[in-house]
This record gives sequence, structure tokens and C-alpha cells, in this order.
Amino acid sequence: MSHPLLSKSPGEQHLLLGNEAIVRGAVEAGIGFVSCYPGTPSSEVPDTFFRISPDADYYFEYSVNEKVAMEVAGGAALSGVPTMVTMKHVGVNVAADPFMTLAYIGTPGGLIVLSADDPGCHSSQNEQDNRYYARLAGFPCFEPATAQEAKDMTRDILAMSARWEQPVMLRTTTRVNHLRGPVAFDEPAPARTKGEFKKNPMRFVPIPAVARKRHDVLLKKLEEIREEAETSPWNTESGSGKVGFIASGIARAYLNDVLLEADAKDEVRVLELGFTYPLPTKKILSFLNKVEKVVILEELEPLVENEVRTLIQKNGLSVEIVGKGEMLPVQGEYSTVIVRKVFGAVTGREDTHAHCDMEQGLPMRPPNLCAGCPHRAAFYAVRETYGDEAVYSSDIGCYTLGILPPLKAADFLLCMGSSVSSGTGVSKATGQPVVAYIGDSTFYHSGITGLINAVFNGHDLLLVILDNRTTAMTGHQPNPGVDTTFIGPNPNVVDIETIVRGCGVTQVKKVKPLNHKATKTALDEFKAMSGVRVLIAVDPCPLFAKRALGKKPVQTAYVPKEHAADQECLDVVADLACPAFSIQDGNVVIDETTCSGCMFCVQLSSKIKARKRSLS
Repeated sequence: MSHPLLSKSPGEQHLLLGNEAIVRGAVEAGIGFVSCYPGTPSSEVPDTFFRISPDADYYFEYSVNEKVAMEVAGGAALSGVPTMVTMKHVGVNVAADPFMTLAYIGTPGGLIVLSADDPGCHSSQNEQDNRYYARLAGFPCFEPATAQEAKDMTRDILAMSARWEQPVMLRTTTRVNHLRGPVAFDEPAPARTKGEFKKNPMRFVPIPAVARKRHDVLLKKLEEIREEAETSPWNTESGSGKVGFIASGIARAYLNDVLLEADAKDEVRVLELGFTYPLPTKKILSFLNKVEKVVILEELEPLVENEVRTLIQKNGLSVEIVGKGEMLPVQGEYSTVIVRKVFGAVTGREDTHAHCDMEQGLPMRPPNLCAGCPHRAAFYAVRETYGDEAVYSSDIGCYTLGILPPLKAADFLLCMGSSVSSGTGVSKATGQPVVAYIGDSTFYHSGITGLINAVFNGHDLLLVILDNRTTAMTGHQPNPGVDTTFIGPNPNVVDIETIVRGCGVTQVKKVKPLNHKATKTALDEFKAMSGVRVLIAVDPCPLFAKRALGKKPVQTAYVPKEHAADQECLDVVADLACPAFSIQDGNVVIDETTCSGCMFCVQLSSKIKARKRSLS
């Protein structure tokens, strides 16, 4: 039986995650090709494509990074196949090179670039606003606000992209990706998985002479698309009165909630923008001529606001703008609380809505690695070897959670794959020992080039590749090195050690980090060496091992009652911070439902006892 998202029965209604609704919209549009690099909050889109792919007709792949995903998708779209590529907002930084060029040469098959932005930094190192990228490159930009819109908009703009022969950006934010809502299905189009590449070098090979002409074509195309935005069903006006609101993205949903609560839908004038670039300037001017004051609601940067201010100035209007400032922040997410406050300020309505204040004095829950995580074992062994003597260069992944004491495994971090390159920079600039950490998926993503650079330039660095056999932080997606995925084995395993040696590294060791003695021995040997050294620490993520591989602990760790208050047991708890540990009435207790049975704590306890015996 095929997945409900592949249903061929129009009229059905399903409760969908925003990300699932995007997938259904692509299916309804006849999507033929999907590529991605997973990243929260976008991850459920490719994961859903992957999960239902055995019953579907489209081609799907997890690419090794966003640049590759964009290039693979670009090739498919140039060949006439309806295509989507998905990534989180910072992934567009990685993919920016082909992203910019695709706008010039165009995409005959249609191409949607899903950029999932993250206001509030829920799972990201920044909260950049990728509507800037749309304007920089010349991508039409669309922003859904509900699950139904996410589905319908995806379906419609893939067809529009093919008709325009231009790539488009679908810009979502965390709250849109992760909301749930009712979605009515429409008839899905047959998947178009095969196309034909029609040679046209004077369009598709952007040497300077071609690029100059294609830039002119793009600018003219954008003006044509702007005219279409004027009558787009994704840009709607409602209400009446002299106070207006122009809202885009999820801010439209917050505004509608506030107006509904206040029973004020007819008291203010609202222009909702779902098609936000190129902006429908004529429609906006018509709206501005009906109001005396206008509030601009958009998360993050004041892009719409600045364009509206320009329109007001150029046309000599006397409309007051309420934009970014005291009540509308540039950073972080909006909410109904923020929108309700500005609504009350511009309408004179008192806010009588009851607010739920956060309970005071609640304990904080710091980020922590899972019980049995092999990264904890690797961090412990490295700190036992280097302590605070080394500088620890971290990267993007679960292992970044090792930042806090007692592990203290992250001193700085730039971006995906940077631990190797930036680590060598610190090593060269300071002469201090540097230990760089990188995960298996991140190594494939963008760590290989840094490693080659380190070998070529003769740097001094210990690189620890934390291979937990999956892409753990974003949801256990496969990467080139995994043996097993959720839908079966990986027939094309790419071996990390082979790559490392192929990069020219001669000092290479592979260990199981949960085997403390072997790991510590390898680290002691590496500490006495110089140059580029690579320790490949291979042990599966315990959650993935349980969910996908069906592995369960043979036994869990336990503390004999007569030793529960022994100092060596208390030391292990303090040194590991494993969430399976707790201290109750001065005694160490292990939660058997949480413990993964890794037995790393038992090894340390035995080691501490042996050391004490040797000193006595």
C-alpha cells in the first residue's frame, strides 16, 4: 500500500506537517527529481521524499553537500525535468556559487530551491534572512504561512518556474516547516522523470560575453514576473479603514490570529504577501493610497519595509510607517504577543488578552549528548591526553554538544567542515597543539578539501573523525559511508580511511572510542608525533543502532549498593555527565531505561580503582 502523500484521490484531507505539505505539493506538480542536504528545519522534506520514494516515480538523492545538491538539481532542471532542491538557510551559503549562475542561465524544467530559514536560531549558528539571496541572485521568492499554502504554493510555483524558465525560492521559516494543519489534496500530475537537454551554449555556458547578455535577460524577466505578481492569488487585500498592515510569511498567520481574537478583521486593512519578490509595487501603492498608517510585519530583515519606504518617498505619499524598532525586532521570531502589542499601539485598543507567563525557578536543561554516545568517550580520552593544553576546533553536528564542562570539547566553530581548515590556521598562528573534531557526514560534506590543504601545506594537526555511522543530528539520514539506511543497505559505501589515505595522510589510526584503552593508546602515540594525524573513531550512534539496526544492549551498567557512594563512582559521574547517571542521597544511580549498555563508565571506574591501588 502506497503512502498517503502519494494518494491519487483528490478531495482527501490530511493533517500534515508543513514540510510534509511541501512534499505533497511537489508530488501534485509531477516532480521528477529531488536532491538535498539535510538540515533543520528543512530535514523532514527530504526525509519524507526518501521514505516514500520506493512507491514513487521521482528520483531522490541525499547529496554530499548543498553545493553538489544545487548543481545536480540544476543539471536535471536544465534537462527539462521538474526539480526541487532542499536545504536550510546556511546551506544556501554553501550552494551560493551555482545558485547565482542558475538565475542567469535559467532552468527550462522548473526548479524550486527550498531555503528553510531559522529565526531565533533554534538549530543554527545564525538567523540570516535568505530573502537577501533571492534579491541578490534574481530569484522570485514565495513565502507560505499555512500547511495548505505550503502544499498549494509548491505545486503552483513549480509550474510557474517551468513556464518562466527561471528558478524560484520557496522561503520557509521554522514555524512554517514544523506547524501542523489540515491540507486538502488535489489531483497529482504524472511524474516527469526524463527530459532532453537541448544544446544552447550561448545561453547555458556563461562565459563573460554570454553572462552579460543573460544578466540583461534576467532583469527583463524579473520585470515581467513583477507584473504577474500584481495579480497573483498569493497576494491578497482585505478589510477596510485607515490603518493598514502589510504582512509576509508566518507573520500573516500571527496577524490573522490577533485580528480574529479581537474581532477586528473589518476594522483594519490588510495586504498579505505570499509572493514577496519581485514585489507587486502597483498593488502596494494602491493599498498605501487607502491608509494613513501602515505596519510592516516581516521576520528578520526590513526588506519589504525598505521597499515600501522607497515607494512612499518616490510617490510623495504621507503615510506613516511602523516597522522595525521598539515593538518589531530585527532579530528573533515574531509571535502573536508581538503582533498583538503593535496592533494595540496603532489602533488604540487595550490588550486584554491573558498571557501565560513562564514558571519561575525551573531548572535549566543544558544540551547534552545521549547516553552511550561514542562521542563522549572520544572527548573523554582526548581530554585525558591533552587537557587544557590543546585548542579544540569543533564542527557542525551532535558533537558540538560537547562544548560544556566536563567534556569541554569545543573552543571555536565557524561552519560546516571548518574544523580542519580553521584548526590548521590556529595551529600555524599560535604553535599550540590543536585537536579538530569532525563527524562522518560533515567530513564528506566539506572536510576533505581542508584535509588536503593541511597535507599540502605541512600543517600540524590531530583530526578526530567521529564516525557514528549515520547523519545523527538532523535525523539519521544516510551519508556515503553508512552501511544501512532506514529503507535498506547502502550498496555504494565510500570508506573514510581510504579517502584519508588518498588525501596523503600517512599517520592514520582507526579505533572504537568505547574501547577506552585502545583509544587512549592511539592518542598517546599521536601526541608524540607531529604533522597531520587522523584518528577515525568508529562506533554507531546508539539511537540509530536501536532504531535502524535493531541492536539492543546485552546488559545495562549497574552500581553495587556497597559501592554506590564510592568516590571513584562519583568521579565517573562528574567526568562523563552521562544522562543515565543521577545522584540520589549521595549514591550513584543508573537509569536502566536510559542506559545503552556501552559500559564505558565501567571501564573508567576500573581504571580509577587500579590507579588508586597503584598509588597506595
